[in-house]
Order: sequence, then structure tokens, then C-alpha cells
Amino acid sequence: MIDSLTGGHSLTKVLLTGGAGFIGSHTSLALLESGHQVVVMDDFSNGSAEALRRVAELTGLGPWRQDATDHWSASAPVGGSLTLIRGDVRSQQDLDRAFQDGNGGISAVLHFAGLKAVGESMAEPLRYWDVNVTGTVRLLEAMGRHGCQTLVFSSSATLYGTTDTVPIPETAPLQPINPYGYTKAAVERMLTDVASSAPGWRIALLRYFNPVGAHPSGRIGEDPSGRPNNLFPFLCQVAAGCRQQLEVFGGDWPTGDGTGVRDYLHVMDLAEGHGRALGLLQAEPPQLLTLNLGSGQGHSVLELLRTFETTNGLTLPYAVVERRPGDSAVSVADPSQAERRMGWRTRRSLADICRDGWAWQRANPQGYRSAGPQPAPELIGAQHGS
Repeated sequence: MIDSLTGGHSLTKVLLTGGAGFIGSHTSLALLESGHQVVVMDDFSNGSAEALRRVAELTGLGPWRQDATDHWSASAPVGGSLTLIRGDVRSQQDLDRAFQDGNGGISAVLHFAGLKAVGESMAEPLRYWDVNVTGTVRLLEAMGRHGCQTLVFSSSATLYGTTDTVPIPETAPLQPINPYGYTKAAVERMLTDVASSAPGWRIALLRYFNPVGAHPSGRIGEDPSGRPNNLFPFLCQVAAGCRQQLEVFGGDWPTGDGTGVRDYLHVMDLAEGHGRALGLLQAEPPQLLTLNLGSGQGHSVLELLRTFETTNGLTLPYAVVERRPGDSAVSVADPSQAERRMGWRTRRSLADICRDGWAWQRANPQGYRSAGPQPAPELIGAQHGS
């Protein structure tokens, strides 16, 4: 697993901001399986401590432990270790505590913390600029204070906006069409400036297309707060009977069947991509690396729906409704640079996505709330041999 995920490069202690969310929890699992020591900081606004407890369980770590002072030490673990800290990425105090309570020695940050719903960003732009941009400023300041210059940033294909170039290469113009995309573009610009400002920075900008699915165990998956903003979790909730029908936003797009076309990638492929990016940054000289992470194949909304139905033996009601502000017709990656630079490409199919996503939803009809009351730790952790 170490060779396939990190390319055989050194194992490190890493901080994941927003690591209790959908992508962060799956990446935590992938990094732990490779032997990394993982420190997660999350405010639980769209993440769950239960997700990390299950990650510890899946990776064979010991039980969660918390001492009387809300300080847990992961001293000299054999293999991986996991520590979870409640904190806001905009808080200097919380960030300093994450670096310090990780027992020091954090050599890289994977930055997932942020708001990510296109529609919500249209209604609450100031909140998106505050969390996504100000939060990254505070994180970079903390990295400076603690001598850490390696960062993998969770960016987005939303940056490309409406483009005539399909598939989309990293060299395509950045022309976001909604506040969420604007904030991602602003952070990328800021990170470019930071990389040029001083020697030693190792930064990867990973532009995701549409991460979906779940871990094949059905133990961790996507658990959005309230009404889902993205297609796939909404589809799963319709399949589970939690919602009456799937809303398809627009049936008059300039596509084969009139519905939007997207590049869907399995969340575990995406998680493994982060391990590859981290390994590459560690192995090569300081640099600013920009890569698309996607499958390179486009599927329409109706094609995804039919694949879900066929794979899982279901029939789902749906209705075509008006387009959403800020959406585009087609978004498909050119992922060739990711394969060339770090030997990464997606390995799981659309059917795999539909099977694993439904297994998660079926086993957890209320998401992580299905497990009962959620723990609310300040700092909790687990390690091998506990």
C-alpha cells in the first residue's frame, strides 16, 4: 500500500484541515493505511467525529482516548496514528493548538476546510469569502509560525466555468461563474504568490471534478448537513425513500440528452490522489504543482441515474426543473498531467461509484446520526497498539 499510494516516499505527520468531512475522512483513511501519522482539525460544521472513529476502526487503530485535560498524546506509535481536534481554520489559536497538540513535527498540510456548495455561495457570498479565503490566510500564517512549507490544496474544476474546451486541461483559462469558484481562484492566486515569495515552498493545487461514492465497506461516506447541494447524495436519499424524487436541474443544456454532463470520480480514487501528490512534493524540489483530478469521462445526469438504477436494481422518480444559477453544461477533466507527473488515474468505474454510494446510504439512512449521539471532543485520538 505504501508503494502504490506514496510512491515509496517518506511517511510523515500530516495535518488535515476539514479532515472529518467527506473527502477528508476518506483521505485520512488512505494516509493511515500507508502508515502516516494524521492530525485532523475540523469544526464539525459539515463533518463528523463519528467518521473519524470509523476511520480508526477500519484501519485497525486502537479505541479513541481522551485525557482529563483534553490533551491526547500520540507518542511513538508503531505505524499510523490519528488525532482529532475541534477547531476553526479562521482561528489562530485553534491552528496553533493543532500544530502543537500534534506533538510538533507536522511536515505537511492537506487543506480541505472550506464551504463548497455552488448554490449556497450565490446566496451567502460573504460567508464563502470569509471561510475559504480568510481561513486559508490564517492557515498559511500558522504554517509560517510552525516552519511548515508543504501544502496540498483542495481546489475545484469550478474554476474553469463555462468553457468550449473539453476535456479541460490545467492550462484552460480560469473563468469562475459563481462565488464558490471565485474563492477557489483567489486562494490559488494567493498560493502562487506565497510560493514565489520565499524559497522552500512545496504546494500542490488539486482541481477536483465531481467526487462521489463511498468507501466500499459502507462505513464512511458523504453525509451532508440538511438538504444536499450535490446530485449524488440527493440521488441516494431518494433511493432510500428520504426524499420524494430527484430534481434534475435543466433539461435543455446543449448536451446529448439535455442534462448536464460531469466528470464523476470515486472518492477513494481522489483520496489516493492526495497521497500521490504528497509523495511527489516530498520527493521533488520545491515547486508549485497544478493538477486536475478526474476520470476524463463525462456522464450526463440521466446517465448517472440509469447506471445507479441498473447497478442497484432500483427505479427512481425524477423531475426536470429549472437550471440552477452558477451551473454549466459540461465539465470533464483532462487528467493526463496527473498520470504523467505522479502515476495517478482513476481505477473505479461509474458502476463502482453507484454500488458503493448506495451501500453507504443503505447502511446509514440518517448518515452518521444513525450511530446515535455524536461525540463532541476537543481533542481525541487513536493509535496502533492502544
